[in-house]
Amino acid sequence: MFTIVIPCKNENQGLVKTINTIPKEIPIIVADSSTDNTLELLHGDIKITEGGLPAIARNNGAKEVTSPYILFLDADMDISKVPLNEIIKDVVSNDYHLVTTKILVKGNNRIFYELFYFLQKLISFNTPFAVGGFMLFNRDKFNALGGFNINDKFAEDYHLSMKISPRKFKIYKYPAFTSDRRLKRKGLFYMIGLMWSCFLNRDDDAFYTKDYNYWK
Repeated sequence: MFTIVIPCKNENQGLVKTINTIPKEIPIIVADSSTDNTLELLHGDIKITEGGLPAIARNNGAKEVTSPYILFLDADMDISKVPLNEIIKDVVSNDYHLVTTKILVKGNNRIFYELFYFLQKLISFNTPFAVGGFMLFNRDKFNALGGFNINDKFAEDYHLSMKISPRKFKIYKYPAFTSDRRLKRKGLFYMIGLMWSCFLNRDDDAFYTKDYNYWK
């Protein structure tokens, strides 16, 4: 029913941990641009395709998908608490085009992610906002939208999710855990400022073509 696509660059053991939280029967495609030994650590029937920046890597992975739905994950996710079978049944039953779930971290920075979840729910009635850590797409709708904009160097997930009708979008409450490494590296005020800028510039396509030092 769905295939998982994971963009990856030098994730090493992190990617292995992510894959270990995925039910074994679900096909996985890794869009990889690693220069370390990440791929050597992978086991099982995992398909590898060309990676790059997230927008490019996700699109490359999506081209290999033949199932009706695509679940995009980041390479540092723990989805062991997410009932994927229940979600996909609900998605099919209600013909959702895009769904996501509650993204959290373990530790002191959890409150920031709880706040993000609250705001995400608040604006979803008008502006769908899914993050790349967990985006379950109807593949036909994804292809009709042209996939992620390959010129986007930042917030390509938000840029694409905004194009979905709010009536065809849903956020689940099941916790998917991610790493807070970027929050620790860039700082809370930087991340909040960037999120606010995204919202203010949501209709400006050129805004997303700059990376704002996000990857440094």
